Amino acid sequence: MASIFEATAGLAIGYTSGSSVTQDTDKSTGVTINAASGAITLNAAALAAGAEVSFTVTNDKVTASDVVLVNHASAGTAGAYLVQANSLAAGSFAITVANLSGSSASEAIVLNFVVIKGATS
Repeated sequence: MASIFEATAGLAIGYTSGSSVTQDTDKSTGVTINAASGAITLNAAALAAGAEVSFTVTNDKVTASDVVLVNHASAGTAGAYLVQANSLAAGSFAITVANLSGSSASEAIVLNFVVIKGATS
């Protein structure tokens, strides 16, 4: 039996293009990225141990019924951050980043995201 993760000729899941953006000012500063997938480089401002911060992502590809997946992709200390997408609305969503480490972190981490189109009816 073939694995569901096995590559099959002509079959791919995902997007063939995306976009990227770098956050200005601090980790609470919103960004605009109008793509179904991409990378967001956060500002290197300090985030205290145990603290969390949220910022808005303005994105014309997103609707309130979609699902947005986000992960800490690169840069910074692996395992030191918890990230999640939330507050989906037509044209935007929020990302919350929590510092799980025992000390303040001033890292410009890179987050990857993907929009999965959804429906409620």
